[in-house]
Amino acid sequence: MSKDNSAGIGLENVNVWFGEDNERVDAVIDAGFTVSFGGSFGLVGESGSGKSTILRAITGLVPNWSGKISVLGRELSKDRGKEFYSAVQMVFQDPYASLHPRQTVDRVLSEALSLHGFNNVNERILQVLDDVGLDKTFRFRWPHQLSGGQRQRVAIARALIIEPTILLLDEPTSALDVSVQAEILNLLTRLRAEKGLTYLMVSHDLAVVGHMCSKIAVMNGGKIVELLSVEDLRALKAEHPYTKVLLDASVQKRREE
Repeated sequence: MSKDNSAGIGLENVNVWFGEDNERVDAVIDAGFTVSFGGSFGLVGESGSGKSTILRAITGLVPNWSGKISVLGRELSKDRGKEFYSAVQMVFQDPYASLHPRQTVDRVLSEALSLHGFNNVNERILQVLDDVGLDKTFRFRWPHQLSGGQRQRVAIARALIIEPTILLLDEPTSALDVSVQAEILNLLTRLRAEKGLTYLMVSHDLAVVGHMCSKIAVMNGGKIVELLSVEDLRALKAEHPYTKVLLDASVQKRREE
């Protein structure tokens, strides 16, 4: 997929649904937003609001969708080719589920390189481990020998090792201990700056997207109800009643902590 330096991700009038006829459930309704190349955009809302479904629509993991999805200036068809997955990678929520329990870190990273036809395997593995803050002793460890934070670092390394342009981040810290969450968020912030990556991040936590993202879309019931800049978020400037409820809950949570 050729890189258009003016474009990152664009959605126009995107709908996603499950089932048909009387059993149809509309998970995403008329969603639209843009993520600039090199930018960081957050989708925030409660569980079931449709935010993770948008990521799955972009990656082709849901069969039923309509509208227009563009990545790096190219409109996507129903099928995603190898070129797409070379440019776009996803980091999932649960590092305990996203790594194969019977594969060492070396195998996980080597397979990603093999699938995408990369050479210099040894050099690339050592470099990406260093990029995510793991030394070479982690290379031949098994997932059960790693903490949650270390597993998520390996999952990030797996996504980065094929040198993508875009990372889709699906609640990347929600399964981690609070003490580790900030480490992973700071790691992701550093990597975006160093590698010029584009992030589309899903979270239920306004504080997380406020830390990571410059623009935010608030979702409720499958719809984007408000678009905010991070400055508006931090100033508690919201127009939609649902966004105001989320902001009030986030402020209360910080006070209790």
